[in-house]
Amino acid sequence: MSTVAVIDYGMGNLHSVAKAVEHVGRELAIGIKVDVTAQPRKIAAADRVIFPGVGAIRDCMAEIRRLNVGEMVAEAMQTKPVLAICVGMQALMEHSEENGGVDCLGLVPGEVRHFGDELRGAAGTRLKVPHMGWNEVRQARGHPLWEGVPDRSRFYFVHSYYVRTAGIATGVSTYGKEFVSAFADRNIFATQFHPEKSQTAGLRLLGNFLRWAGE
Repeated sequence: MSTVAVIDYGMGNLHSVAKAVEHVGRELAIGIKVDVTAQPRKIAAADRVIFPGVGAIRDCMAEIRRLNVGEMVAEAMQTKPVLAICVGMQALMEHSEENGGVDCLGLVPGEVRHFGDELRGAAGTRLKVPHMGWNEVRQARGHPLWEGVPDRSRFYFVHSYYVRTAGIATGVSTYGKEFVSAFADRNIFATQFHPEKSQTAGLRLLGNFLRWAGE
């Protein structure tokens, strides 16, 4: 039996993430147990870790620090596959512009920027922020989590801020400007989009995560 720890710091779509992973495990006939938890012992013992997040980064970082989630994620990244989703992805960066500027975990080099209030599309039309809905992800480089996911598949996004990081992008998307929608670094794979809400492509990515050994 393989265990997947979904880190619970009160700021993520925990139920939908856990249910999606359980569904994929059943479909692939992989014996898994999903544990939604903030207990360091359970996270350390898990075979895989998911680091979700929604909401304002200031509130997320306050809870992450209160519960020492950063230490748990840093330790997990050394030994097992970790999937970071949405604000979980942003929290890995060094700094975010949101809420007047917030220091993040600094586990991955990069920063989080706002799309801007005057975001324009290719035709010059004004784009709404937050970026909400379906968008293509172009696979910038190969990775085991892309196996069986066609290039330029559409995934579901909800965000006003995006990650800027160099050299580790595995997926890029365009919304007024090109931005990193997925990156991978050693044992971590991070997505700005929500795979648990992205139907076929998202479930395939989650299935690949359950079979990925890391690195």
